[in-house]
Amino acid sequence: MTEPYAVRVPTGYRVGRWEVREPIATGAFGSVYAARRRTSGPVGDNDVPTAALPESAALKFLPTGTHTPRQLAHLRELAEREVELLSRLSSPRLIRLYETLTVDDPSRPELDGATVLVLEQADDSLAVLLKRDPAPAAGPALLAQICAGLTQLHRAGWVHGDLKPANVLLMSDGSARLADFNMAAELEGTHAYTPAFSTPDYTPPELLWAEIGERGRRIRPSADVWAFGVLAHLVLTGSFPLPGGTPTARRDAAVAHARGTAELRLSPELPDAWREIVRACLARTHADRVGTEALLRRVETATATAPTGRRPRLLTGRLPRLPTGRLPRLLTDRPSRRTTILAGVLVTVALGYGVSVWTGGLLDSGDGKGDGSGTANAAAQYGAADLRTDKGVPAAYRLLIVETAHDCDQAPVTPSLIAAMLKVESDFDPDLSDPDKNEYGIARWTPSVLRWWMNADGTPGEAVPSPPFPPAESVPAMGRYLCWIAPRLNADLTGDRRVLVAAAYRTSWDVVNKADGVPPEYRAYADQVAHYLKEYTPPGRK
Repeated sequence: MTEPYAVRVPTGYRVGRWEVREPIATGAFGSVYAARRRTSGPVGDNDVPTAALPESAALKFLPTGTHTPRQLAHLRELAEREVELLSRLSSPRLIRLYETLTVDDPSRPELDGATVLVLEQADDSLAVLLKRDPAPAAGPALLAQICAGLTQLHRAGWVHGDLKPANVLLMSDGSARLADFNMAAELEGTHAYTPAFSTPDYTPPELLWAEIGERGRRIRPSADVWAFGVLAHLVLTGSFPLPGGTPTARRDAAVAHARGTAELRLSPELPDAWREIVRACLARTHADRVGTEALLRRVETATATAPTGRRPRLLTGRLPRLPTGRLPRLLTDRPSRRTTILAGVLVTVALGYGVSVWTGGLLDSGDGKGDGSGTANAAAQYGAADLRTDKGVPAAYRLLIVETAHDCDQAPVTPSLIAAMLKVESDFDPDLSDPDKNEYGIARWTPSVLRWWMNADGTPGEAVPSPPFPPAESVPAMGRYLCWIAPRLNADLTGDRRVLVAAAYRTSWDVVNKADGVPPEYRAYADQVAHYLKEYTPPGRK
């Protein structure tokens, strides 16, 4: 890999009973290295006998001994989730956690205190396989194994929360494993609570505008079922089941599908049996989606046989279960403060090892596929370079704001402009209702006007929409409208072009042109936008 490694570990470095070899993957705040087992060395936190360990493994380094308190809190949260799940569940369809370690090396401050997860080493990921072969012959068998893994998770009372090709690992014996459990959560009745992040292409429409509570976002097992439906269509046809050339367009299509204003456009290459499976997974509402147990039966029937591939090689001896509360020493002993779970967590990984990245913002992988296989270094800088993350823009809307601005090729339409306008329009309140002015939602849309900007393909909606308008629908519509306004403003107008665009949103481009700038009656509004525009724009940006 060419991007800088977040945690640089030299070849030959010893961690417990492991010797670091070549790098595998990196994110902004975590890196994965291949390693081989040595005959001696300190025992890890869960006291696994040397004889029970394989000869090689993948070491995931999380620098939980460094960085700011806020970053540490999020890294601890992610590490705790993965350690807890993998130490409590044992399944041939889940990547194995062998042991956890804490680096104790004051001579290397950049490594001292780092948490190290010793994981089963994979040969490849499904994301990499699909880049080589968009519709592999082994696809049905792999999907059966993935579905079996999901079923095992759900039976145990857990939700994965971020199923996608990068988080499916392929082993040397041809079998598949689910990986990256940073977003996994244990069910509390019918729901679990996860950090408010997921990859848009694999997120069910009801979660695209879900409320973000103090504990995170409520999620059901049906979210994993939706993600499996998207994944199955991609594996079997090489294409996504919802139309659109970008994650943003496909997200808009998912919203339209959920509202009943658009149908799925499944590929004709999808076999009939799988067509019914995908439709059952991608039902408009969570209640209408097929249950995981029934899904597994359908998938195994569609593959005609049980999942293929040799039985995964199991470890000799039994791995001890990590006792409740006994997480790696660093995660519990060092001072920390438990913070509210925010949505600013991005998981980017090569080979699906869940290298966790705190960017202060939300974004897709950046490669147009939305499968997490984009370069982690670019992703880590993406949100913070475009929009201040410390000035009150709700984390739940950063992905939406940044993507919406970047879908427009007009220079005045920036993430900070959209954020400033949403602040002034509604104080980021998605449930705003102002019937006297016939304006609703986070972008204060008038229903008859929204009709003309709600479709990504530029065609008006067939009917005037009825509120409420979810942010996933109204914010992209705002971006499309702003992008249409910008080139219609006279080139010689007085004032900041971004503020002029905002004023035109409130009135019209024609009124702004005739006033040779912001009309007097809209100056207070424009001043507010200018204030927050300055507030949300990162230093050095215009």
